[in-house]
Amino acid sequence: MCRGFERDTGIGDDGVIRIEREHRFAIPVEAGFAFITDIANWHAYWPGFVRIEPGSRWRAPGDEARIVVRLLGRKVELRMKLGRFDNNRFVEYESTQSGAPDAHHERHFAPAGVGFLYRIVVEYEPRGGLRGLYDRVLLRRGVERALRRTVANLDARLSS
Repeated sequence: MCRGFERDTGIGDDGVIRIEREHRFAIPVEAGFAFITDIANWHAYWPGFVRIEPGSRWRAPGDEARIVVRLLGRKVELRMKLGRFDNNRFVEYESTQSGAPDAHHERHFAPAGVGFLYRIVVEYEPRGGLRGLYDRVLLRRGVERALRRTVANLDARLSS
């Protein structure tokens, strides 16, 4: 059985919100990393996934991917720029989307027995004013829900 947990580390001294979700999968880290980082598989586990825009690449630092996701009943383009891509270990990227603050993302992969431990990290700095209230409450809940769904979708795919 695979187990996971969610950790909302809250707002740091610098005002950045950090949300984490960790889960153990019972397949080799190499197979999990290959599946998760292959953009051809994103439709299988990304919550609200609609499509990948043409020209998207995701293999080396500097690559960019644009995907369209359904968020609160509307289609939103998410633009991502890959910062680090360490095979079977770590992926780091930045994202931008209309109506939300820019975000920093990390994906950690660590061998754990015959399986691997997968940790998702999302960080963002809330905007000022009323938009900041939205970022601290509603967006935070949306990110937490998306991380839970991502892990549940991956568990269903990687455990079968």
